[in-house]
Amino acid sequence: MAADFGILSLVPPLLAIALAIVTRRALLSLFIGVWVGGIIYSGSIGIAQTFTWIVNSIGKSTFNAKILVFTLLLGAGIALIWRLGGAFAITRFATSRIDSHRKVGTATWLLGIIWNFDDYANNAIVGSSMKDLADDMKMSREKLAYILDSTAAPVATMGISSWVAFEIGLIAKQYKELGITGETPSAAATFLHSIPYNMYSLLAVAMVGIIVLSQRDFGEMLEAENRAQRTGNVIREDARPLQNIKEELGEPVLDDAPLRMFIAPVSALVVVVVGGAVMMGYAPGRTAVEMVNNTNIATALVWGSFAMVATAIVLALIEDAMTLGESMDTVIDGFGTMLTAISILVLAWSIGSVASALGTGSYVTSYATGVVSPTVLPIVIFLTSAFISFAIGTSWGTMSIMTPIVIPLAWNIGGSSPQFVSLAIGAMFSGAIFGDNCSPISDTTVLASTFAGSDHIDHVRTQMYYAVTVLLATAVMYLLYGLTNLSPLVLLPGGVLTLIVLVYVFSEWDAKRKNLAAKPTSGQMSKAKASSDD
Repeated sequence: MAADFGILSLVPPLLAIALAIVTRRALLSLFIGVWVGGIIYSGSIGIAQTFTWIVNSIGKSTFNAKILVFTLLLGAGIALIWRLGGAFAITRFATSRIDSHRKVGTATWLLGIIWNFDDYANNAIVGSSMKDLADDMKMSREKLAYILDSTAAPVATMGISSWVAFEIGLIAKQYKELGITGETPSAAATFLHSIPYNMYSLLAVAMVGIIVLSQRDFGEMLEAENRAQRTGNVIREDARPLQNIKEELGEPVLDDAPLRMFIAPVSALVVVVVGGAVMMGYAPGRTAVEMVNNTNIATALVWGSFAMVATAIVLALIEDAMTLGESMDTVIDGFGTMLTAISILVLAWSIGSVASALGTGSYVTSYATGVVSPTVLPIVIFLTSAFISFAIGTSWGTMSIMTPIVIPLAWNIGGSSPQFVSLAIGAMFSGAIFGDNCSPISDTTVLASTFAGSDHIDHVRTQMYYAVTVLLATAVMYLLYGLTNLSPLVLLPGGVLTLIVLVYVFSEWDAKRKNLAAKPTSGQMSKAKASSDD
């Protein structure tokens, strides 16, 4: 059925993306995209099919349902920490150590790399920890969202995470179906060999470091950072941040809260998530990779977020800061702060269902598979995966679509070479992460906006310049590999140097064109809170 829709399969996701960027109304744009998909799919007014997809995205997938529960509980935990004064406590603790724009950006970047277990938890924990400090340094919310987003999925796809388990599972399934399990390294070994070829993810993480250390910006981020430094407004005047805690929750109940009001709930989240994942994946004789393959990170996230809420409530009662009734009211208020994010998540998943039903991925891929050779295969796979992922807003969906095509294609074109298969898999993962990194309908992008307190479309628009820059550098690296067969250990440093040059050139050119400072940061702590503080 998918092939019958042809070019029409591109309409819903591309329409949703275009509307979101032009109108800055993510919810409306996503709904229209799903609705148009329903019209194309059903051949009628499409409302029934539209809501079938929306309802299925909530209840048919237990993974999605768990992510929704996790997001709600995380909102409740963050609300409790705020009301107990924990956010201000961590800010006071860190201000003597992190006293500049560069340092807060660097700390956020390094925390994003260290926290490699899951992209959702990465956004939530790092964003919640660093947002107040970033406001103090007059870092725009757009910049914070970019750092979170570009150290979430790119890191999770290579770390000890649910992503790795999912990716290894896809490879293993194809090896089994092709009957080549005895002729190649194991699926886990193939994944490990593919990491150096996952060049977009590696260069995206490097790009964040280049931006925060050089303090140079270009594109719409340059304007956002100049605004924040010049006026103290960390968000645009008419922006609609997905999370605005001060307006929704009020002032903290403790003026001089101890540091444990932050550390204890966040530690409970981290310990229970990691401990729960290990417990579910453990069995005598299993390796670390096998444990990851057999755990359930979504369930561990639910457990961890509940532990965070429970710990915060116990602290509130012990410190006599809030009654049980007040704590539960704060929990409900915390749920409310996440409603916009959850709505966008549900519609983002729904339009992914639209793309699957209409065969968007298969349609695009059919045009790429007929023009490949070993020299151009990596770049073709990369760009095809990038386009599909950007259009449907999910890297996992892209990997699911592309893996059954990429592995047999690489096995046949590459002369049954395991190294060539690893290269093709790395290129596929790279393209999938690009879309996850900057598509306005990506759930990871939505969560980065949420936990940075940024307007979602402002985040997408500012990050796009950096993501496309990394996309171009990555494409050049794959082309060079096809022409020279150089080791990725040689190409990747070349890619980093390319990014450094591009950042310098683009920042100087754009600043001169807009009559703005290429390095707009003051570098020192703001004495007053940003006027748009949440």
